[in-house]
Amino acid sequence: MTLPETDEPQRDAAHPLPIILVLGFSSLCVALMQSLVIPIQLELPDLLGTSPSNASWVVTATLLGAAVAMPVAGRLADILGKKPVLVASALLLMIGSLVCALSGSLVPLLIGRVLQGLAMGYIPVAISFVREVAPPRMINTSIAAISAMMGVGGALGLPLAAWVADSFDWHALFWVSLGLAAAMTALSLLVLPHVHDAHQARLDWIGAVGLAIGLVAFLVGVSKGNDWGWTDGLTIGLIGGGLAVLVAWGFFEFGHDDPLVDLQTMSRRPVLMTNLAAVLIGFGMMAQAIVVPQLLEMPAITGYGLGQTVLQAGLWMAPGGLMMLAFAPVSSKLLSTVGGRYTLSLGAMVLSVGYILAIFLTGAPWQLLIATCIGSAGVGIGYAAMPALILQNVPPAEAGASVGLNGLMRSVGTTVAGAVMAVVMTSQTMDLGGREVPTLGAFQLCFIIGAVAAALGGALALLIYPWKKPAAAPQVSPQAVSTGV
Repeated sequence: MTLPETDEPQRDAAHPLPIILVLGFSSLCVALMQSLVIPIQLELPDLLGTSPSNASWVVTATLLGAAVAMPVAGRLADILGKKPVLVASALLLMIGSLVCALSGSLVPLLIGRVLQGLAMGYIPVAISFVREVAPPRMINTSIAAISAMMGVGGALGLPLAAWVADSFDWHALFWVSLGLAAAMTALSLLVLPHVHDAHQARLDWIGAVGLAIGLVAFLVGVSKGNDWGWTDGLTIGLIGGGLAVLVAWGFFEFGHDDPLVDLQTMSRRPVLMTNLAAVLIGFGMMAQAIVVPQLLEMPAITGYGLGQTVLQAGLWMAPGGLMMLAFAPVSSKLLSTVGGRYTLSLGAMVLSVGYILAIFLTGAPWQLLIATCIGSAGVGIGYAAMPALILQNVPPAEAGASVGLNGLMRSVGTTVAGAVMAVVMTSQTMDLGGREVPTLGAFQLCFIIGAVAAALGGALALLIYPWKKPAAAPQVSPQAVSTGV
C-alpha cells in the first residue's frame, strides 16, 4: 500500500485555547465514567435485584464499549472528519447517561453503560484533532493534557461519585453524568471548528465487526476468569476463541484495500513498540488504581489496613490524578527536548519507582499518597508521549484510527492488570471473621508486579526509532529527457 506523506499543512485555529479547553473538559467528562459506579458496586445486587456476578457486568460493560469504540471512532474520524465523530460521541454519552438515570433493573442499566463506554472514542479523536487546530508551540502540551485526562478522570471520579452516592439516590450519579454530557455536547457543537479533514475512504464494516467480536470475547474471558475459574471451559473458550478471531481479523486486514486498521503501518517499529509499551504501562497504571484503594479501605483490625471509607480513599487518590495533569507541561518540555522515545521510557521508569516505594510505604494513608503521586507523575509523562509518538509516525489519513488503537492497547493492559491483580489478591489470604481478605504480602506482590511491568514498558520504549519516509525519486527535467542527458 502506498502511504501518503506524514506531513500535512498546519491548519491553526484563530483562537486555539478555547478549542483545547473544550477537548480537555470533554475528555475528562468521558473518562469520569470509568469510576462512576465503583462506590455503589457492592450495593448493586440489592439495588438491581440481581446476583453479584450479574451486577459486576455494570463495570465490565463500559470497559467493553470503550475497547471497541476507540479504533472504530478513530477510523470514522479519519473518513468523515473529526468534529462529527466528537459530537456523536458526546451524544452517545448523553443517551447512555439518560438510559442509566431512568433504569431500575439490570438490562437497561447495562445498555446505558455500554453506550457510556462507546463515548470513550471521544478521547483518541480529540488527541488527533489537536494536530489540526493547534499551532506547533501548543501541540505537545495539548496532547499531554488531553492524554492525561484518561487517568485524571478515573482518579477524580472516585471521590466525586462517592460523595454523590452518599448524599443522594444512586440515580443521581447518572443525572450528574447527563449534565456533563449535555455540556460537552453543546461545547463541542459550538466551539470546535469545522476542519476539512475527511479523507476519501469507506469504513471496513467486516473488520469492525470482527475486531469487536474478538476483543469482547477475549476481554470478557480475561476480566471474568477469576470469578468463573481459569480452567473453566467458558473462560478458556472465550479467551482462546477471542484470540483466534483476532488472528483471523489480522489476516483479513492485511489483505484489505481499505482496512479498519492499517496493520502495515502498525507494524512499523516505532508504532509497534509504542503500542507494546502502551500495554505494559496501561497494566502498570491500573495495578495502582486497583490495589491502593483496597489497601486504604482494608479494616485496621487486619494489622496493616488503613480503615478508610470509600470517600476517604477516593480523596487520598485524587492528588495522583491532579499530578498527571500537573505534569502536562513537563511532558511537553520533555517531548520538545529529548523526544518521545526517552520521554515515554522516563515516564515508565518513574511509574516503576512509585511502585517500589509503595512496597515500603504502607503504614499510613499519607505514605501511600506519596507513592501514588510519584507513580501518577510517571503515568502522566508516559501517556503524553504515546500519542505524540503515534502521530509522528503515521499518515494523516490514519491518525484517528492509529491513536484509537493505541488507546485500545492501554485498555488491554488495564484489563489484564485487573485479572492478574485479582489472582494475586485471592492467592494469599487470611481469615477475618469468616471472610477471606488479602494479606499484606499480596498487596506488596502486586506492587512488585506493577514495578516490573512498568520497567519492561520503559525498556521497550528505548527500542522506538522514528520512521523515515523513503527518499523521493530524483526529478528528471523534460529538457534532459529530450536531449538524452
